[in-house]
Amino acid sequence: MGGLKSLIEKGRIWIKLSNKERSLFLQALVLLPLVALLLRLCGLQRTQAVLMLWTEPTSSEPLKVQVPLISATAQMVQSAARYSKLWTNCLKKSLVLWYLLRCQGILAQLQIGVRLEQGQFLAHAWVEYQGFVVGDYQDVPQHYTRLDRLNVELNRYIGLL
Repeated sequence: MGGLKSLIEKGRIWIKLSNKERSLFLQALVLLPLVALLLRLCGLQRTQAVLMLWTEPTSSEPLKVQVPLISATAQMVQSAARYSKLWTNCLKKSLVLWYLLRCQGILAQLQIGVRLEQGQFLAHAWVEYQGFVVGDYQDVPQHYTRLDRLNVELNRYIGLL
C-alpha cells in the first residue's frame, strides 16, 4: 500500500509541473546515463566537446530574467538524479546541468575543484553562471581550489624553481 501512496504522490507532483519542467526532467533523466557512458568512453574533455557540438547557445537576457529558468533546470536535474543514482555523481549532474543551460542559451561554466582533507584528495564539480553557483551550495568555491587556478599556481611555483 505504501508503494501506491508514493506513486500517487509522485503523480500529483508531476501534474503540478509545467511543460517546461517536465521536458527538463525527462531530458535530464535520459542525459545522465548518456553522459556517464560518454565520460567512461571518451573522458571529460571529449564529453564536454561532444555536448558543445549539440548546442549553439546565444545569451542576451540579464541574470534577473534567467533566474527562474536556471533554478527550474537545476531542480529538474536534481530530481532526475534521484531516479538515476547508478549514473549520478557531481560531475555527471554538473555536465547535464551545464548542457541543459547551454541548450536554453544560458552560458554557464562547468567548474571542477580539488582539496586535501585529512590526507584524502577530494574533487567536486559544480556549475556557475555569472559568478553564482547553480544547483549547489553557494560557498562551494571557497572549499575547493578550482583546477584552472591550481594550474596557474603550479605554473608560478614551477617558474620559481
